[in-house]
Amino acid sequence: MRRKDRKLWIRDMAAQRMVRLFDLAEESFDYDPGLSKRYVFLARRIGMRHRVRLPSYLKRKVCKGCGTYLVPGANCRVRIKGGRVITTCLECGKSSRRPF
Repeated sequence: MRRKDRKLWIRDMAAQRMVRLFDLAEESFDYDPGLSKRYVFLARRIGMRHRVRLPSYLKRKVCKGCGTYLVPGANCRVRIKGGRVITTCLECGKSSRRPF
């Protein structure tokens, strides 16, 4: 396998692992929120190590302040105001705004 092909393969595997860790975080949130936070931490570390970005739909599920996996109604508040979606983490109080 050529070096470039190997790099692409490794990055693809890293992206798949990150998605799988987010799936595990979603499953484990109900009975152990600390474990789901750990899964998110590991997914972000894998992304940093292999220079793979989190997809935008997964990035919205992580608090930028404390790194917690966000579940609307459980540990975050979601509001629509002025054409924006405002997500507030209830653990650290950090809010993120994105266009609606």
